[in-house]
Amino acid sequence: MRENRLRTRWQQGEAALCAWLTIPSSFSAEVMAHTGFDCLTLDLQHGLIDYQTAVPMLQAISTTAVTPLARVPWNEPGVMMKLLDAGCYGIICPMINNVDEAVAFVRACRYPPAGIRSYGPRRAMLYAGDDYPAAANDTVLAIAMIETADGLANVDAIAALPGIDALYIGPADLSLALGRSQRTDQTDPVLVDALETILAAARRHGKVAGLHTATPAYAHAMIEKGFQLVTVATDVGFLEAEARRVAAAARGSVSTGQAAGPY
Repeated sequence: MRENRLRTRWQQGEAALCAWLTIPSSFSAEVMAHTGFDCLTLDLQHGLIDYQTAVPMLQAISTTAVTPLARVPWNEPGVMMKLLDAGCYGIICPMINNVDEAVAFVRACRYPPAGIRSYGPRRAMLYAGDDYPAAANDTVLAIAMIETADGLANVDAIAALPGIDALYIGPADLSLALGRSQRTDQTDPVLVDALETILAAARRHGKVAGLHTATPAYAHAMIEKGFQLVTVATDVGFLEAEARRVAAAARGSVSTGQAAGPY
């Protein structure tokens, strides 16, 4: 079975650099797959991607060694199963609030007896190999997003759950949930403390901690802190920031090169 390079990096104690894909284009996905990131996440929650555009994007990514992930719209088993069948090597599930929701998420990602995933991995076998059905449960990643007040309160129990491979922080939603200003690269002491709490829970239970960031400097600082899955902006963010920078430079002015938002 094709190696899940994220698992390998994490087992070696290394961090993985990720980028988020929100543009529904196989060509832009192919371009992003050749830029040096360890993994790419198709955002089916807030991006413009649906299943029909996700499949050719996964096909484009699979021409490289980059690990394909997908963030699903919600904790709904059918969508997760279809994306795994299409060849995603990990599912990021938003708004995990408690252990029951985490259990439902994990079970949707695992074949029986460990879970309830239905059998039919046609493209996944083309991508990963004929032994995919036997190895999938130990290869596919289940990554729970901690981005609500309830999720933060229950983070230790969620991290302790067998089958959860990583905790991924959505800083924008977590900021709003804690009554703070929405921001990606957070310096607010309340959010900094929350990030530390989630990171500590992941470490305590031998799980990976991940985080969405907006700038390379903040991403590097979070890797130094111990986060092993760090996303730096999005495809549309890179496009927007660079377009702003070039347009400003052509007019003889200066642009920060910063995208308008996290997605």
